[in-house]
Order: sequence, then C-alpha cells, then structure tokens
Amino acid sequence: MPDLTLYFPGILLAYTAFLLAIASPGPNILAVIGTSMSVGRASGIALALGVASGSFTWALLTVFGLSAILAAYASALLVIKIFGGTYLLWLAYKSFKSAASSHDIEAKELSGERHRPLGYFKRGYIIQMTNPKAALAWIAIISIGLQDGAPLSVGIAIVVGTFVMSIAIHVLYALAFSTPVMVRIYSRSRRVIQGVLGTFFALAGLRLLTSRS
Repeated sequence: MPDLTLYFPGILLAYTAFLLAIASPGPNILAVIGTSMSVGRASGIALALGVASGSFTWALLTVFGLSAILAAYASALLVIKIFGGTYLLWLAYKSFKSAASSHDIEAKELSGERHRPLGYFKRGYIIQMTNPKAALAWIAIISIGLQDGAPLSVGIAIVVGTFVMSIAIHVLYALAFSTPVMVRIYSRSRRVIQGVLGTFFALAGLRLLTSRS
C-alpha cells in the first residue's frame, strides 16, 4: 500500500489549482449563475451538478489515460509536464488580461427552451463533456500532482477530492449567485481576484516546467 503522504504536496497543489480555476467564472459557471437568476435555484443547482459530473468524468478519463501512457512510456511524464505548464501559463495570461479589462461578467441563461431540473442536469453534463478546454485543464491539473513513480492512487485521490469540491462549489455558485446582489459584489472584486489567479497560475506553470520530478 503506497504512502500517499509522500505525494501530499503535489496533491494539495492540484487541489489548489482546481479551486482557483473554478473561482474564475467561465462560460459554464456563468450559465449556472444565469440559470439560477432567471429560472430558479433548483434548475441552477441541477445544471451545476451536471457540470460537476462532467468534470468528474473528464478527470477519470485523464487519470486513467495518463496512467496508461506513463506505464508504457515513463519518459512521457516530461512531455505531459511541459504541456501542463504551458497551459497554466496560458491561463495566467488570460487571468491577467481579464484583470486589466473593464469588461464585467455577464451571467446569462442558457439559450433554448426551459426544462425541468433533470433536463438541466443533462444539459450541464453534455456542455462539460463537449468542452475541449475541460480536457486541457484536467491534463494540467493532474500533471501538477504527478511525480515520477507516483501510483495510480495519487491520481484517484486528486479525482475524488476535486469531485467533492466541484459539487460543493458549483452548487454554492447556484445558491449564492441566484440574486443580482452577489453578482455585483463579485464584480467589484473581480480584478483583484483575476490578478491573484494569474499570479498563482504563472507560478504553478513555471514550477511545473522547471520541475525535475
């Protein structure tokens, strides 16, 4: 039984990257917020759970896919880390660009006819699973937590932990941002938040690119 405490720093860093990634509302988060405001909390929560479930699926596919690659090609970890580090630097650029922009967030309801909560769950899952950026993000997140010789259990620990956080935070968005007041509060602190996110992604990306393990 491998001692996961040896890999805890990498796992914790992967958790942090995931938390900060969803702290910056992207199209899926904005859809959750917009649906909660326009349709109702129940529909917003259902959409949030669908997005979280899609994220969990991408995480599983990434972990088992990368594990299979590393089992066959040990040297592939270097390539994966270079790709992950580059993507994190791109996220840093996007965050700094957002911080410098005066453009505010725009929470909108999903286009198309309205559904019951189960319908919104399905839409959230499909939206997340058809988002290619989700796959890129998960490669970056998983590669942060991987080290040479890391067992599959490390990847599983990252997946399970981020899934729990994903459900909690997506549902929190649906609940907290179901009123315009919270959107305005977030808007006032948006630039500071984006600046902090950009700094973290830049440091994490450089750490990944310069890491030897």
